[in-house]
Amino acid sequence: MSADGRAASAPLAPVALAAMGVVFGDIGTSPLYTMKEVFGGPHGVPVTPDNVLGVLSLVFWALTIVVSLKYVLFIMRADNRGEGGIMALTSLALRSTTSPLLARGMAALGLFGAALFYGDGVITPAISVLSAVEGLEVAAPAFRPYVLPTSLVVLVGLFLIQRSGTAQVGAVFGPVMLFWFTTLGVLGAINVARHPDVLQAINPVHALNFFAANRWHGFLALGAVVLAITGGEALYADMGHFGRRPIKLAWFAYVFPALYLNYLGQGALIIADPAAVKNPFYLLVPEPLLYPMVGLATLATIIASQAVISGAFSLTKQAVQLGYCPRVHVIHTSEREVGQIYVPNVNWMLLGAVVALVIGFRSSSALASAYGIAVTLTMMIDTVLAFVVVRALWRWRLGPALAFVVLFFAVDFAFFSANSVKILDGGWFPLALGLGVHTLLMTWKTGREALARRMALDTIPLKLLIQSLHYDPPVRVSGTGIFMTTDPDGVPRALLHNLLHNKVLHERVVLVNVLTEDVPYVSPAERVRVEALEFGFFRVFVRYGFKDDPDIPAALALCAPQGLGFELMESSFFLGRETLIPRKGSPLAVWRERLFIVMFRNAHSAAEFFSIPANRVVEFGTQVEL
Repeated sequence: MSADGRAASAPLAPVALAAMGVVFGDIGTSPLYTMKEVFGGPHGVPVTPDNVLGVLSLVFWALTIVVSLKYVLFIMRADNRGEGGIMALTSLALRSTTSPLLARGMAALGLFGAALFYGDGVITPAISVLSAVEGLEVAAPAFRPYVLPTSLVVLVGLFLIQRSGTAQVGAVFGPVMLFWFTTLGVLGAINVARHPDVLQAINPVHALNFFAANRWHGFLALGAVVLAITGGEALYADMGHFGRRPIKLAWFAYVFPALYLNYLGQGALIIADPAAVKNPFYLLVPEPLLYPMVGLATLATIIASQAVISGAFSLTKQAVQLGYCPRVHVIHTSEREVGQIYVPNVNWMLLGAVVALVIGFRSSSALASAYGIAVTLTMMIDTVLAFVVVRALWRWRLGPALAFVVLFFAVDFAFFSANSVKILDGGWFPLALGLGVHTLLMTWKTGREALARRMALDTIPLKLLIQSLHYDPPVRVSGTGIFMTTDPDGVPRALLHNLLHNKVLHERVVLVNVLTEDVPYVSPAERVRVEALEFGFFRVFVRYGFKDDPDIPAALALCAPQGLGFELMESSFFLGRETLIPRKGSPLAVWRERLFIVMFRNAHSAAEFFSIPANRVVEFGTQVEL
């Protein structure tokens, strides 16, 4: 059932409330730093009433065009069986082409967009928590030396609790974020009531006048305005959890109005008191409520960071399933919620990068220079892939499809161009991290393909082995021998080693081939297909979606209706463990070959990844020259 189908079976309002606690965390904490960076950042514009109205107009139309029109109303329609995100969009785009070269290019493009998400996963917690804790400086300047250590304590604590999962904490995310957005709206509305002239900022003429008056400086200001829409892609990525309708309802009915009211309130405050530009968000807050507001903002940023961290875990799992990442240790933190997972390696990698960022940049204003470029580049990739989908899958005529891509790509490119001047000031960090992750993912995919070709040269056809049993049958022993194989037409090396060393064959031999489809989930009814061969041989094809949890014993239990029943204690799983050796003439570059060998050596065991009981596993080692 699709996400919208699941959402339709539940009351819309509660699902929208739950979505508010997960989907809107990143974009919902943007008011903490956006206006401050537009006027006080490295490319800050002069604080004048006209400039304030121009910036407020830009924020409104950025939220309207990029978030409301592009993601909420348009791209969220491009769902892969209810699932969203750049991996789902890439899968849809790949269905539209039969050209291997074009498919490889689109896969690499989509994978680069996914890799950039890790950069966002590092910067979002750092800038959000820092900007929240910096409210202590507004309350009492004496707290300035404690901002950095307090932020580090909060961030380290956030990553340390990941192992216990977010199932229980997640129940309060929705109400907390509802209170957060209510507070944003109320604080903004109070100042708008005092200076209602700021409401005219909705008129796009003010944005045009802003560019006319500030020219190149005004264009560079887009690099800070984009901070208002960071997190927009998360609406699409988290669609699978809640469905399109609840997210749309929460955005238009509550989140968007509350967010923009707060921006208007900050603008009104800056017009009335230009000195407030040093931290307009916290200066909106009445002094007696300043400390509680710091606590609420910190909690909101933790929730926003949690959504990004969980997204990095899910993305890693999907990359493993699709063959772009080595097997990693995945811990399920909830017995009821399949999506509640914890990936230790990714968690510690993110924590190390976040701590390094906070110590290196030391303030949210400095971090703002690194923020935005990865997000805008991902948004451009989304637009390109969505254009492929609307043309090839939705069969749009060229005119409407071009109108779509020109409008959205022009806006995305403008934001990206304005952010590109930040590369030397810190924007290099998310790009370097994204390029590094992309290199790892593509190296693994290319290396696995090279390894498969190499092993295919030494593989005996299964049909030939079965024919040989007519002339020289080995000793048959009771029980079932199960062999994992990537080539269902070939003989697994573990099977050959078993015949060579043990000189026996089980009375039933089952070759299990696991296929990962480009859909998020495969139903149990479609999970397995059994094919009976001669001499007690069977081939079992097991299908998973890229968000499914592989469980081979559970999949084999589904084979009984197709005439192949299993007794786990009478079955043995035979797995191959290859040791890779570099060689001259390898299809991989030397550095890439060595990198792949290191990744292969450190991959998680196949037995644990496929949930195979350790006491039923027999491993045969072999050396393979790449």
